[in-house]
Amino acid sequence: MGFQPLHAQLFSKEKVRNIENFDKKRWSWGYYLGLNTYDFKFEYIEDGKDVTVNKNMGFNVGLIGNMRISDYIDLRLEPGVLFGDRTVIFNDVNDPTWADKADRNVKSTYIHVPLLLKFSTKRINNFKPFVEAGISTSWNLSSNEKNPTDNYGGEFRMKTNTNYWEVGFGIDLYLFYFKFTPSIRAVFAMSDELVRDNKPNSEFTGNIDKMMSRGVFLNFKFQ
Repeated sequence: MGFQPLHAQLFSKEKVRNIENFDKKRWSWGYYLGLNTYDFKFEYIEDGKDVTVNKNMGFNVGLIGNMRISDYIDLRLEPGVLFGDRTVIFNDVNDPTWADKADRNVKSTYIHVPLLLKFSTKRINNFKPFVEAGISTSWNLSSNEKNPTDNYGGEFRMKTNTNYWEVGFGIDLYLFYFKFTPSIRAVFAMSDELVRDNKPNSEFTGNIDKMMSRGVFLNFKFQ
């Protein structure tokens, strides 16, 4: 019984428009909840065995500030807290002393602040697709950047601050009382994030030229 009216409101040709003037406001606010998976892209100095990454699911939560520029363009600030989890496996470690200890579980807590431009289509009844792109910066509260202990002591170290570029897409669904927006976004680090081991020819980090995060976010936004 409940599905038919919702389907009619969102997708039918009926001119039933929920919160019709919502997008005419100069400013709007909201929040989001979501999931993430983080990976690393590695570049190497010399050929060797690749460092591999096992990705685990993480969690996102944050706020939304939206400024309307035109009927089809919005500027959005979406600060949030992201919890990520990756396992880094150093396959090129040949030293038998460390060969059975070459995995590093990397748990990260990010303060993540993206600034995005959102480009929407014309609203069709109660839904409106969009694409978005922008830049962001983050602070990894679990980076270990200042920790003097390196991989030989069991500590994986990353730089605290990283900048990214981001691109994504989604759809605005206009419900009776609020706007609900599922979206998918990819993020790509712009610079090297790895803090090398104290030993220059480290079995762990000596052959890595660059290590940059990549991630995919699935967010559910409420405005």
